Amino acid sequence: MRTHCPYCSLQCGMTLEPGRRSLEVQPWAEFPVNEGALCRKGWTAAGLRGHRERLTTPMVRDRATGELRAAGWDEALDLVADRMLALQDVHGRDAVAVFGGGGLTNEKAYQLGKLARVALGTSQVDYNGRWCMSSAASAANRALGIDRGLPFPLADVERADVVVLVGSNIAETMPPAARHLDRLRENGGTVVVVDPRRTATADRADHVLQPVPGTDLAVALGLLHLLDAAGAVDEEYVATRTTGFDEVRRSVAGWWPELVERVSGVPAAQLRALAGLLAGSERVMVLTGRGAEQHSQGTATVHAWLNLALALGMVGREGAGYGCLTGQGNGQGGREHGQKADQLPGYRMIDDPAARAHVARVWGVDPDDLPGPGRSAYELLDALGTEDGARALLVLGSNIVVSAPNATSVTERLAALDLLVVADLVMSETAAMADVVLPVTQWAEETGTMTNLEGRVVLRERAVAPPDGVRTDLELMAGLAARLGSPVPFATDAEEVFAELGRASAGGRADYAGITYDRIRAEHGVFWPCPAPADGPTGGPTGGPTGGPTGGQSHPGTPRLFADSFPTPDGRARFVAVDHVGAAEQPTADFPVHLTTGRVLAQYQSGAQTRRVRELPDEGPFVELHPMLAERIGATDGTPVVVATRRGELTAPARVVTTIRPDTVFVPFHWVGANRLTSDALDPVSRMPEFKVCAARVGVPASAPRADETRGRVVV
Repeated sequence: MRTHCPYCSLQCGMTLEPGRRSLEVQPWAEFPVNEGALCRKGWTAAGLRGHRERLTTPMVRDRATGELRAAGWDEALDLVADRMLALQDVHGRDAVAVFGGGGLTNEKAYQLGKLARVALGTSQVDYNGRWCMSSAASAANRALGIDRGLPFPLADVERADVVVLVGSNIAETMPPAARHLDRLRENGGTVVVVDPRRTATADRADHVLQPVPGTDLAVALGLLHLLDAAGAVDEEYVATRTTGFDEVRRSVAGWWPELVERVSGVPAAQLRALAGLLAGSERVMVLTGRGAEQHSQGTATVHAWLNLALALGMVGREGAGYGCLTGQGNGQGGREHGQKADQLPGYRMIDDPAARAHVARVWGVDPDDLPGPGRSAYELLDALGTEDGARALLVLGSNIVVSAPNATSVTERLAALDLLVVADLVMSETAAMADVVLPVTQWAEETGTMTNLEGRVVLRERAVAPPDGVRTDLELMAGLAARLGSPVPFATDAEEVFAELGRASAGGRADYAGITYDRIRAEHGVFWPCPAPADGPTGGPTGGPTGGPTGGQSHPGTPRLFADSFPTPDGRARFVAVDHVGAAEQPTADFPVHLTTGRVLAQYQSGAQTRRVRELPDEGPFVELHPMLAERIGATDGTPVVVATRRGELTAPARVVTTIRPDTVFVPFHWVGANRLTSDALDPVSRMPEFKVCAARVGVPASAPRADETRGRVVV
């Protein structure tokens, strides 16, 4: 069975061969994204099949003992529906909230938004993708008129002259994609990495800039200052295809290289060298990742790098432009079809009367019955159990206890709920807190579509039957909706739900109306927007954000955007003037170093799945720090150190390396603890929390032996 990996946004193609007791992963060489290559997570993706920790029966918390006990599906769903309805009778519709995930299929994401707004009538719905792509999405929508992570196929990387990776470590987070960097260099191109750590990706680069965490924005401003001063701005492109550059030109005038060096720590000479490289190249590609985006100025940072790509005239040129490297498996599709608090399917905005009317017509409800915008992800969680917050929470596809910022506070809010319901395939840290746990299928046991980082809609096929007692999320939602008295039925067949999604998205920015399962199978995925023909089965309009064929012709999909125009009212891209303010938390005498977080090769997201795969090393958290910092505090490689912030502390082994800045420590976030430290400061536009930088101190525990007790080490 041909399908796709259950992890990152590459959605690598693979073949599954069912055995007597397990599934065997084999290459699928014809799928163009990975050409048969997989990382170690992909090769071991079947490791949870038959795992001893797999959940196979619903569980309900006994009020007398406080323990979870086995229950039947009818008992569990009846209990959930009765308690949700009772809470809504007392506290109103918004007493129940829904929290989704960027790993849910398009069908599940779509159905979850519909469940919230139609069956529950609540505005309180959001998902963990708000913590992944929201800053890049906000900037792209404003500047380019549309949010698709990569507006071109990933293979276009090989055609660039220069690729600038800002805050992305693809060699570890999505290894099969790194081969494009190698091929680019073999073709004579240049790779530039901007990251506070010298990562495995930086080892494949020609130039590495290591700014202070939270200062990527200043670096971009300084580069555009130099490019403008050198006369490298493509004035014709700016004049004919964009608006707003004059204000941006004024805003970067004061960002001379020496100021950028003082703010970011990047030497002025490095900035000048990079500006010269960009100015002399015909095809420049800028790609941002979470390192640049998970900040309280994440949206502004993306705008600054987008401004640079637009000023050089690169956006819309083949082998060039701007793109965002989506993280979660369905981080792209998950935000397009209704999981976000302010959106409806097709990337329509929920406060747009025309959008409400269109989607309500597809759903068969009155648009006036649809709720308005709700709280963003962290704000939703932070209000749980309070007087004006939700009293019940349904969680699908997210392990909030590990992944939320300021996780200790969020865990306290979960504990304050009257009802917590979690659907998962293992007993995650969040499921362990739940009043009701519902066992659901994993990727090989169900069919559904995903949208990868290129905007390519792919199909995961069911390869094996799920264990007895396990249901799909679609079946769960249908059963719950019926018990809640939904005015419309909820389908359980994935292909039927996808067809409805196509109708709901028709004419929207993310138009899937012309995509079918058969087309995906035949074409190895279809790029959206892909409108249906005017007389097609979905009845969707022709064209779409980038135009398309009319009449009865089949739309080919849109691998590349922006070649001729932008999907804005006047067809032009928007420059947006921004300025560097800095991280919400700056170092102080008590917290004098920067803490940043990220991933490691063997683990994925909260680790609920990968930490249970025997073949993947589960080394636990560690604290990466520079030898100079280790020397100051008396730490050695492998000894315990304590990292503390204003929100909590974590003790883990030191990993002393020369590849990180001396003023910065790094902790991977796949284990409980890391996000107890991180800041909940939010980007004012995207509502993205500032995962990637906060003020911290690091020292050796009082009970641990010091590296040298005689030299008066201080805790930093």
